[in-house]
Amino acid sequence: MDNFTFGMTLLVVGMGGTLVALGILALLMGLLKKIFPLKEESSN
Repeated sequence: MDNFTFGMTLLVVGMGGTLVALGILALLMGLLKKIFPLKEESSN
């Protein structure tokens, strides 16, 4: 495998891994918001 092919493979794997990790974090945060909804403070 020449340097260009290795570089492009590393680029795709790195960017793809980052996007997948961000997507998983976004889904996790959405799930946590559904489990623990924000409670409005009542003003007296």
